Amino acid sequence: MGEPEPEPGRRRLYQVWKGSNKFLCGGRLIFGPDAGSLFLSTVLIASPLVGLCFQCVTKLNSGSSDKQALGMPALVATILLGLADLAFLFLTSSRDPGIVPRNARPPERGDDDHAAAAAEDDVATASTEWVVTAANPHLRLPRTRDVAVAGGHVVRVKYCDTCLLYRPPRASHCSICNNCVQKFDHHCPWVGQCIGLRNYRFFFLFISTSTLLCLYVFVLSWLNIAAQRGSHGGSLVRSMTGEPLSLVLIVYTFVCAWFVGGLTVFHTYLMSTNQTTYENFRYRYDKKENPYDRGVPANISEVFCTGMPPSMNRFRAWVEPPEPLDGGPLSSRNKIDLVGPNEKLVDLEMGHHHHHHPGGVPAILQGLHYAEMEKNSASVHIKDRQSAEAPDPFMIPEAPRHDGEVE
Repeated sequence: MGEPEPEPGRRRLYQVWKGSNKFLCGGRLIFGPDAGSLFLSTVLIASPLVGLCFQCVTKLNSGSSDKQALGMPALVATILLGLADLAFLFLTSSRDPGIVPRNARPPERGDDDHAAAAAEDDVATASTEWVVTAANPHLRLPRTRDVAVAGGHVVRVKYCDTCLLYRPPRASHCSICNNCVQKFDHHCPWVGQCIGLRNYRFFFLFISTSTLLCLYVFVLSWLNIAAQRGSHGGSLVRSMTGEPLSLVLIVYTFVCAWFVGGLTVFHTYLMSTNQTTYENFRYRYDKKENPYDRGVPANISEVFCTGMPPSMNRFRAWVEPPEPLDGGPLSSRNKIDLVGPNEKLVDLEMGHHHHHHPGGVPAILQGLHYAEMEKNSASVHIKDRQSAEAPDPFMIPEAPRHDGEVE
């Protein structure tokens, strides 16, 4: 039996999703906006595998009695490693990395007593910024909040202007996918997806398998060249010129091994210290205490031995059309401003200061003397009225009529 027909106006969540993601198979697969790079990564992985498999088949069909490095075992191992690498690539790219559901409108009040008390206080101190919503300009929420995490540590979370929520600890907003992602690591252009809580495990397996695959092809290509020295008079140089495909694979895998191998080593360090790429570059935990570090065994176990948390979004669920906000057309814009004591916008993520236009007046309209403009407008209005009431000097006055006279 097929699925029931939807009611008019109802659509699935993935069809109205405000992020930049691309969905396939009715919302079952979710990719990033740059998912086209997945095809390039597949070609880069498959090309050396096809070349090595071609060499293995050629050596098997040659019928040579000489000892061969490329035989049936090498062919089977190449196919299995290649399929595993492509599978990890697909699992990394096609799943929800841990997207935090965004709110339809800004919160009307804080979720805890601290936020509620701060929202009621309209006085901004020198160390406090406030989020002001257009839907309720009298309500101010703190730009950041302190949240307790495991171990009794207190971390600061930030309000997201796009998703209209306080980000969970270790979450960050990806400007490419336009989503807040749990335990955000980075956005990887090679897989076309954010790397976060729900796909970091597969990402690490992908880069480590790619490193192993590069080393495997590199070593087998050298062994194949060395095995052909007997047919070239024992000369290694002649054997290399006689196996040009192996020589190309050696150069290709050598270059790739430096790239993916360096990534594997770097993420091994991050995983063993329970850091993300974003945290490593932003907070520099090597210079201060990491509140999430529980020791190397526990940190590695957290990545590979814990259950995969479920997605926070049901992308195939039916959703109702959004209702317009009350209060006129301006209230439907969930625009938020960050108001500080000196009327400046402060980006706590990047550390940049943006000037805030007082009263929402653009810079091009500032500096105009509105009082003089109003006086000039009033004087022009009075002159127009006086000129309308003044008599026309060329008009001939009518003679007064007496009763009984007819025109």
